[in-house]
Amino acid sequence: MIKINQQGSVIVVTLWTIILMTILITVIAGQIRLSSKAAFFHKEELTDWANVVSAINQAEMELMLERMPRPPETIDDLNDINKNPLFRFNGQQLELSYPPSEGVTVRIYDHAGKINIREIGRPRMRALLEKKLGEEADDQIDELIASWGDWVDLNNNAGIDGAEAEYYEALDNPYIPRNGKLETVEEILHIKGFEEVFSDVELASAFTLYTDDELVNLNLATVEAMQLLPGLDDELIGEILAFRQNNEFRGNGDVAQIVPAENMAELRPWLNSRRTSNFYTIVAYRKLVSEEYPFDDDELIEVDVTLSAFSEIVEITSFTEKPKILKINPYQNIPARPVVRIEEEFLE
Repeated sequence: MIKINQQGSVIVVTLWTIILMTILITVIAGQIRLSSKAAFFHKEELTDWANVVSAINQAEMELMLERMPRPPETIDDLNDINKNPLFRFNGQQLELSYPPSEGVTVRIYDHAGKINIREIGRPRMRALLEKKLGEEADDQIDELIASWGDWVDLNNNAGIDGAEAEYYEALDNPYIPRNGKLETVEEILHIKGFEEVFSDVELASAFTLYTDDELVNLNLATVEAMQLLPGLDDELIGEILAFRQNNEFRGNGDVAQIVPAENMAELRPWLNSRRTSNFYTIVAYRKLVSEEYPFDDDELIEVDVTLSAFSEIVEITSFTEKPKILKINPYQNIPARPVVRIEEEFLE
């Protein structure tokens, strides 16, 4: 009887050992499988990152190549003779001379298509605020202009309805006003009252600090900049985008064919349709998903959904010198790109 009980105990112990070993092996196998997956995805992320950084370098090369003299035999179409190749740097998806890795998207934005928020004067700032708030908001606009003036002037004396150090240092999260020109486009949100007005604007797409004046080239203009310009609405912006896919604005006369006279009177002081700059934002990313959403009722926007987008702002001075890097942002937001209907008249 004792021997039977001992044999039974041995069997039970053996069975429990087998169960425990099975559980242990299962846990170890799960950990190995998890580690393998983590290593795989980590390698994939590193590969994607390397491809994106490589695409940035290829885009820099593209900007340098465009400054090289072009021999006549490189012109593929007689219609291209009168087209400025620099106008393709307007944020559209580009095909580069040295193509990036498959699946990597590159966009280049010439800052001549943005509003220079650093050099803008009070009359033009008032015009932008009136476009955002409406002319009936005169009192609010007066206060905003006063606060703007106090921020960019060189003294610490608050004007009427303005704000200087005393106001900003009394905030829950206090800070000191610039008392000088803006150093980043995001800085505008720190000026009293401006966060409420511009919090819905993709600032890096609408504004720049690097060009010589506030004039904008509609051949290069970003959607975000055009949405702020007096005289333009979403419908007119769509027509401008459609026109420039196969044409270019050579002057205000071309713009006037699209923009009505009343709107043109507001828009004209902001335009220089031949102007380019030496400053560019290069954006490169691996596109994961492309979706379409409504834009202004009947239009659509195409949204590139990404985990991250790498961007840099560069200055190009010559095709013999490497670009000067002014700013790097590994987490750049990708603005929505309107998909416009191309009317037959724009294809002629």
